[in-house]
Parts: sequence; structure tokens; C-alpha cells
Amino acid sequence: MDGARSVAAKTDTDKGAERTGEAPPAPRRRRGRGRIAAAVSVFGELLITVGLVLGLFVAYSLWWTNVLADRAAHKEGDKVRHQWSDPGPGALDTKGGIGFLHVPSMKNGEVLVEKGTSSEILNEGVAGYYTDPVKSALPADAKGNFALAAHRDGHGAKFHNIDKIKKGDPIVFESKDKWYVYKVYDILPETSKYNVKVLSAVPKESGVKKPGRYITLTTCTPVYTSTYRYVVWGELERIDKVDSKRTPPPELR
Repeated sequence: MDGARSVAAKTDTDKGAERTGEAPPAPRRRRGRGRIAAAVSVFGELLITVGLVLGLFVAYSLWWTNVLADRAAHKEGDKVRHQWSDPGPGALDTKGGIGFLHVPSMKNGEVLVEKGTSSEILNEGVAGYYTDPVKSALPADAKGNFALAAHRDGHGAKFHNIDKIKKGDPIVFESKDKWYVYKVYDILPETSKYNVKVLSAVPKESGVKKPGRYITLTTCTPVYTSTYRYVVWGELERIDKVDSKRTPPPELR
């Protein structure tokens, strides 16, 4: 009997709602579930939006900055080569690029080298030689360490493939009138970013003990971080004069 009354009462309520054109009142539990579902939906949309923003930021950092940096570097490189086309001795102009670095193992073409290693300079898609905390030697100096840095990801990423370099590989620096040909003799895959000894005029950590004419390439490691530094050392093997056709040395052919 109780069950019959319940069914009858419910039926009367529904009929009354139909007569007034109103929907029967929803159970409280269903209304609560609906609010939770709506909140979850909004939160999900927010996560998607944040994910898209982060994705765009990563694309900007790792792709678009490369595009912009390469454009700037090519423009500056063209200026340097235009200056070189002028007749006269090969005077060094440290205000612009001093020359081009060629590392076949990295397969990144020529890299303009400028003075300094600040972010402002390296963000232009170039390599820079150290002026602080250690003053780098230049290739034309009788002795010393030509120490360079460049980004490994973003902003041109000129040293992205530094891990492809092997002992015995050539590194060539091109100036207005000379090709400086170095040979890689040691590699340090990871060291502290505060380890400035790797930039010393005589980089003893590479195993050498006497003054010479060295080159050092440095960049951040692991990829997409700046936790440590990756270091490659080379020693000058010979110097070739630039001919009228600017024929590259055999190592670059």
C-alpha cells in the first residue's frame, strides 16, 4: 500500500507539472553532479589553453628564435664579406665579425664569430670569443687559446651538434686572408659552468702542458638546459693563405 501511494503521488505531481507547463523538480543529487561536471569541463578547457600557450612558447624558443637569429647572422656575415672584398691588408675589425668558424662534424655551415659571449651577442646566431672572465687569444696570436661559445638550442643553436665532434676532426677558422686549420685532440662532455680553467691559455685539463695555439669550443649541456658545459679542444696544425678564389682547405671540400 505504501508503494502504491508513492507511485500515485508522483504521478499526480508529474501531471500537475504538465498542466502548468513546468518540468518536474530535479533531484538534488543530479543538480550536484551537474555542477561538478561543469567545473571539470571548465578546468579541462583551461588546461588545454595553458597547453597551447606553452606549446607556442616552446615553438618560439626552439624554432622561431632560430629563424630570427639566422637572418641576423647572415646579414652581419654578408657585411663582413663585403668589407673583405675591399682591397688592402687584412686588418682586424673587432667591432663586427672577425671571421667564420667551420666545423664539418657539426654540419651547420659557416658560423660568424664576434667579440664577446653575452646573451645579447650570442642571441644573434653567432659564436663569440671570450673577453670575460678569461680573455681569449685570437688565431693570429703567436700563442694562446682561442676560446669560443655559442648557443646549443634556440637563437641559431650554432653548437647544437657539438656532440658529433670526434677526436681528430678538423676545426677551421676563416679570416680575411688566412685559413687556420685546427685538429681536435680532446673532449670534455660535462663540466661545471663555473669551470673557467677550460679556457686557460694552456688548458691543462685537456692534457696539454706547454703554451701553444689552441682553440676551445664551449656550450651548454645537456641539450635544452644550461646546467653544465660541453667542451672541445683543438690545436693548430697549419695556416693556409687565402687565394684569389677563396679556395677552402681540403678539410672543407
